[in-house]
Amino acid sequence: MGFADLSIAEIAADYNLPVEEVVKLCEQLGIAYKTQQSRLALEDAKAIISKILSQKQGSGTDGG
Repeated sequence: MGFADLSIAEIAADYNLPVEEVVKLCEQLGIAYKTQQSRLALEDAKAIISKILSQKQGSGTDGG
């Protein structure tokens, strides 16, 4: 398994989310990490990003 050049903190910044929310996703998905700056395994980063995108699509209605 390769490593992505992304950390929890970087994913949070990229998707405009609080770091705590990305940490919760890691815990929900069973993704182990040491710190918010730890580099994630490629498959783990993909799983987190996929989950973020699916949540954003699910709440994408703004009534406008």
